[in-house]
Amino acid sequence: MTKALEGIRVLDMTHVQSGPSATQLLAWLGADVIKLEAPTGDITRKQLRDIPDVDSLYFTMLNCNKRSITLNTKSERGKELLTELIRRSDVMVENFGPGAVDRMGFTWDRIQEINPRIVYASIKGFGEGPYTNFKAYEVVAQAMGGSMSTTGFEDGPPLATGAQIGDSGTGVHAVAGILAALFQRENTGRGQRVNVAMQHAVLNLCRVKLRDQQRLTHGPLAEYPNEDFGDEVPRSGNASGGGQPGWAVKCAPGGPNDYVYVIVQPVGWAPLTQLIGRPELAEDPEWATPEARLPQLTKMFQLIEEWSSTLPKWDVLEQLNAHNIPCGPILSTKEIIEDASLVANEMVVEVPHPQRGTFTTVGSPLKLSDSPVDVSSSPLLGEHNEEVFIGELGLGDEELRLLKSNGVI
Repeated sequence: MTKALEGIRVLDMTHVQSGPSATQLLAWLGADVIKLEAPTGDITRKQLRDIPDVDSLYFTMLNCNKRSITLNTKSERGKELLTELIRRSDVMVENFGPGAVDRMGFTWDRIQEINPRIVYASIKGFGEGPYTNFKAYEVVAQAMGGSMSTTGFEDGPPLATGAQIGDSGTGVHAVAGILAALFQRENTGRGQRVNVAMQHAVLNLCRVKLRDQQRLTHGPLAEYPNEDFGDEVPRSGNASGGGQPGWAVKCAPGGPNDYVYVIVQPVGWAPLTQLIGRPELAEDPEWATPEARLPQLTKMFQLIEEWSSTLPKWDVLEQLNAHNIPCGPILSTKEIIEDASLVANEMVVEVPHPQRGTFTTVGSPLKLSDSPVDVSSSPLLGEHNEEVFIGELGLGDEELRLLKSNGVI
């Protein structure tokens, strides 16, 4: 069966996480992704290693289904080979610092001269302006995109989220732009630039907080548990921030992840009162309507927690779902990696690796009926040098040996 992006070649000049997460998705969709690395390799091959002298899980989990070649793009022969790779590619992706590719001699104008049909995607920390040259990391993007100021509890410091919304979140945005540009190329015959900034991607994911910033001008945010409001959206703990109030309630035996997140919809209030042993609250005018409950959300969830804290979270989940009450257990990383349903849905997959044996990674969240994904191992450094440089670019065996001895590959 053919894959959605079969026939599309991606020149992957990315490193660390934001870029590799994007190109891995493209590889899972069927593109031929050639990861171009310096002869020393992507820095994450050596970061956070769990096995000496073996590519780290950091690298392996972000670079599945790719081919790896090495190239010193600062050398003259390296520039010539890069030019040929650009000529033969449909997409080029990079996440170097601002201006780095230009300084290699590959400006957008030059790239267009080499290959007018190429889609050239750049991932940066920030857009044009005062932040352009700031160094960006995951949590820096969270800090400057609106996430940290609105995450945490009111009386505590701003917090980073465990989700990599700055890096992998930006990677998903980049994929959307790349696919749109490829689609437009079908009509225009031309490639184009795709620019995605980490700060911008985080902001897009925090849009509801900008919604609430504007709502604040008309008074307090009733669905927030906070008592006092200033002129900016406060941190509101585990409040849902949406139209229906939600909170994480404790369960037995009281471990760090013994919680269930519960959403209280209007239709769910009556069955909830039955479950928690307070059926009289279903008709009590001080509790019966959403408007009556809003001013006392903290008390409402305390009542639910008095019930939930006596039961294991899976029992709480079963009883709430039996009454069609929206809820979800807080799953630890250990529970997720062992979750049978995630394994069955190929979201937690075991992948053979030539050096480490096998490793567990996240499978593709994009499920296409005619383009199934088989996750294969990340490449060893330069594993496909011969395949690409000799088999596809037409170099000879002797030149390849010279390139290696001269430090070009």
